[in-house]
Amino acid sequence: MLLLTNITSAYAQQTINQQKSIVNFHISGGVFFKVKGTFTGMQGDFNFDSKAIENANFQICIDAETINTSNNKRDNHLRSPDFFETETYPKICFQSKQVVKSASGYTTIGNLSIHGVTKEVEIPFTFENNIFTGNLTINRFDYDIGLDFGTFRVGREASVTITCVIE
Repeated sequence: MLLLTNITSAYAQQTINQQKSIVNFHISGGVFFKVKGTFTGMQGDFNFDSKAIENANFQICIDAETINTSNNKRDNHLRSPDFFETETYPKICFQSKQVVKSASGYTTIGNLSIHGVTKEVEIPFTFENNIFTGNLTINRFDYDIGLDFGTFRVGREASVTITCVIE
């Protein structure tokens, strides 16, 4: 009976704390400044046990409509068909395929879907005190986000930090 309890708890699904989980990003907004912003509304399935990473599985989505750069006019433009087209593509999702141990923590390999485009990505991450922290760089053109306005106005690559708090 004790063995069954230990097996069950090792593979129990964990719950994402939506209020504490967030995706932060920054992208150059021209030569002289960077635009910083967030996405919230994280939800999905999170299964991770450092003692059994071969069983790890993440299926996590954020609400694209929640984009916030502290500028309402810019945020509405980012939600428009010019960029994220959130009425048509309301979610940004990641589905893991594999998790491997790395020198600095772990790496998850999986499919990232943004704006109707799915690409395989690798996300290096740490998992400490029930907090998943991962970082990656996304080229917005890989996901058909925005036109080429020239890098003087909008950069190509966004640095992204994912903080997923688990309960």
